[in-house]
Amino acid sequence: MDSVVNVAALLVFPGGLFVIAAGLFYEWIDRKIIARLQNRLGPRWFQPFADTVKLLAKEEIVPERVNPILFVALPLTALAGALTAALYVPMAGLKPAFSFPGDLIVTVYMLSLLTLCTGLAGATTRDRFSLVGATRTLTQLFAYEAPFLLALLGPAIAAGSWQISEITAYTETHVWILVTQPIGFIVALIGLMGKLELPPFDSPEAETEIVAGALTEYSGRGLAIFHLGKGVELVIGLTLITSFYLGGLSNPLAFVLKTVGLLVVLAALQSLMTRLRIDQTVGLWWRYGALLVLVQWLILFVIQIV
Repeated sequence: MDSVVNVAALLVFPGGLFVIAAGLFYEWIDRKIIARLQNRLGPRWFQPFADTVKLLAKEEIVPERVNPILFVALPLTALAGALTAALYVPMAGLKPAFSFPGDLIVTVYMLSLLTLCTGLAGATTRDRFSLVGATRTLTQLFAYEAPFLLALLGPAIAAGSWQISEITAYTETHVWILVTQPIGFIVALIGLMGKLELPPFDSPEAETEIVAGALTEYSGRGLAIFHLGKGVELVIGLTLITSFYLGGLSNPLAFVLKTVGLLVVLAALQSLMTRLRIDQTVGLWWRYGALLVLVQWLILFVIQIV
């Protein structure tokens, strides 16, 4: 009986189905806010759910001269990595389903799996737009991954632990780390936008240039699963940044208010900024993003020594 309860908890709340539904709901909030900022009505609340159901019901076309096993396995691997990362974060303001020393590093690498699978998905096809999108996706990965990781390690160093639950407990009993590490917060926020390929870091899937980028050849279930993985990663990224920099997540109400508030900031940035070229993303963000976080670390170490 206990095993049945555990499986149900992993699937329903706060497990896989809950995280997937939350990802779709947060996607709707993001699209709705951007639409209102652009003086449009925006989609109805069920539109992301309807789009996903429609794609899941459609036929998945496998292009010629493509490894069919790899073509089908990549979106499943991407979604599995994102859902695995959700096990170690305080979803809905509750305690993580699993926790162990060093789970922060595992979570960050699980979140990178979506980008790696997206790049490989484009690289395995013969389509020119997919190849260009894959190149941009993997190139941009090197631009934001290191700054994003360094930004999350700042609160970990302050808490003296690499375990997400212990870092969250530390932030709940101390002043918001946003106050003491503002640069890390900004870098983490921009890094999350880069991971999700949100404007202005959307050159890997620029619709006006390369159709859908690395996923141009995907349709039906494969495209839907990639889409779900991106939604799950959005929720996990917001949860990590909120729990680390905005005083933790002590209850479901705090989870909703803080993560949605952070999502409003992301939506505003997407509306205000124009797309960066891939060379601008790599050249500027890789150099200055990581450098700014390292300078902040140096300042913190000097203050602690003095």
